Amino acid sequence: MGYHTPVLLNESVEGLLVKPNGIYVDVTFGGGGHSSEIIKHIKKGKLVGFDQDDDALPNLIDDKRFIFVNHNFRFLKNFLKYHQIDKVDGLLADLGVSSHHFDDPERGFSFRFDGDLDMRMNKSADISAHNVVNEYSEQDLAKIFWEYGELKNSRKLAKAIVEQRGKLNIKTTKEFSDVLMPYLPKHAEHKFLAKVFQALRIEVNREMEFLKEMLLQTTDVIKPGGRLVVITYHSLEDRIVKNFIKNGHFKGEVEKDFFGNTLVPFKAVNRKIIIPTEQEIKENNRARSAKLRIAERV
Repeated sequence: MGYHTPVLLNESVEGLLVKPNGIYVDVTFGGGGHSSEIIKHIKKGKLVGFDQDDDALPNLIDDKRFIFVNHNFRFLKNFLKYHQIDKVDGLLADLGVSSHHFDDPERGFSFRFDGDLDMRMNKSADISAHNVVNEYSEQDLAKIFWEYGELKNSRKLAKAIVEQRGKLNIKTTKEFSDVLMPYLPKHAEHKFLAKVFQALRIEVNREMEFLKEMLLQTTDVIKPGGRLVVITYHSLEDRIVKNFIKNGHFKGEVEKDFFGNTLVPFKAVNRKIIIPTEQEIKENNRARSAKLRIAERV
């Protein structure tokens, strides 16, 4: 697929246990790879696809069983209700950024190309990476790099950015990367820059916040026995998904009722994380860090 090669395609779709008459949601439609496979197993059921990025529009599936929602998955319940859907049999989320976005210089997601500092998944969103880099306080920038990039020298990075923008506005990915050059560890420059760009992207798109909002809604929309299938790509989002499946929230503590019984909306189907094969990683570099978690609504 030119737009994006889906990761863990067979494993994730199999994890949904698609029923011919079931209703399913792909909250990260993108290039439509997972959705196209899911709909093959549906006869009289429905598939709802969510994507806030207009670049996904040319990939829509021309099928009466398919419904597309051009919005962020944080509005899951609202739009299911709008389409008169109360409960679904399964939900799939392929988190992170597609290869399409990384390979498009104009979107500003990658340090491999020189383009505008943007990084917005929703092109009409108010805040771009340019706003974050040039307007956030030094303290807030350091917090972003520490929390979302797990970078130990986050304060030095923030200070360097603030000093540079005081002289000249930082407009492009190259200008931004050049500011960071003195702080890149030798022989690990790309890995370091990837973490910085990841931190910026997460902040711009409020990824962790919206992921939590979506996951909490799954307890209301997924039927008992239905499946929650999530593919993660970095430790921050994987920790959120893992805690949610295990505890029903994100604090890492299990709630219990008056009698001491655990109160969890989901139970893990795969106790061991499912990861791509060496062959898939060889064919699709994005699969390298992918982890698949499957849970069943109790």
